[in-house]
Amino acid sequence: MKSFSFDLKLLSLIFIVLLFFASNSILARMAIATQNIDAFTFTFLRTISAMFVLLAIFFYKNRNLRISLKTNYLSGFMFFLYAICFSYSYINMLAGIGTLILFTVVQLTMIILALLSQEKLTLNKSLGIIIAFVGLVYLLYPKDDFTLSYFHTFLMFLSGIAWAIFSVLGKKSQNATLDTADSFFKATIFTLIFGIFYIFIFESSFKINFTTFIMATISGSITTAFGVFLWYKILPKMQIITASLVQLVVPILAIFLSVIFLKESITLELIISTFIILFGIFLALYKKRV
Repeated sequence: MKSFSFDLKLLSLIFIVLLFFASNSILARMAIATQNIDAFTFTFLRTISAMFVLLAIFFYKNRNLRISLKTNYLSGFMFFLYAICFSYSYINMLAGIGTLILFTVVQLTMIILALLSQEKLTLNKSLGIIIAFVGLVYLLYPKDDFTLSYFHTFLMFLSGIAWAIFSVLGKKSQNATLDTADSFFKATIFTLIFGIFYIFIFESSFKINFTTFIMATISGSITTAFGVFLWYKILPKMQIITASLVQLVVPILAIFLSVIFLKESITLELIISTFIILFGIFLALYKKRV
């Protein structure tokens, strides 16, 4: 007999998290595309607003703010690296190609890390991954002539690797409230250090208006803060390979959100690829039960 390997509550949390992640892509594209905010300012506002929300959650649950200065530097740096590279790559990259690169790299990095940690890659997971990738490539592979910046592609590669490592580190979390608040406190430190180089070495200036400020703050305080908090809550309940696979839903959600908020049209390719990707994930998450 076969049955789905997740309960309804866990599936609901996963969907909410993936919806938050997709919303981050939409908010970043909308804000940076206006050219009314620079990539660093967007990243800084996103990170620091997420930090304040997570610290508030931590204080509410523990009635203290005893954040250690000795832990979570790696996860903090990985989130910073993911966020800063993500923002800068979208200065000169098509949304579809950027999403494809990001989640392809996330998927491959997490699979490699899973195999190194002795996780078993079963036949149904292998087939599911292959089918989901076919659907993702079919959806996002460029249909028309396009130019691709190698530098911004490299940044998206770094972003994907950093997010994959950040997710794998989250699987080891035993206290999501503490670890997310602590990690974002460290990520804010790294962001401020980068900001010093941004101002004094590159002689760049900040650029922002009220609309992009709201977008960046929402991205940090809501979709990032609660998305990462819930992600760290559910990661210990999943294998690394499974966690990597379910994130392939994010590009689909991002494109549907683009249809709603950016007035992009739904195409036949979108419908077909959605069914292919969801079938791949459905197959991979099925397991035989005696």
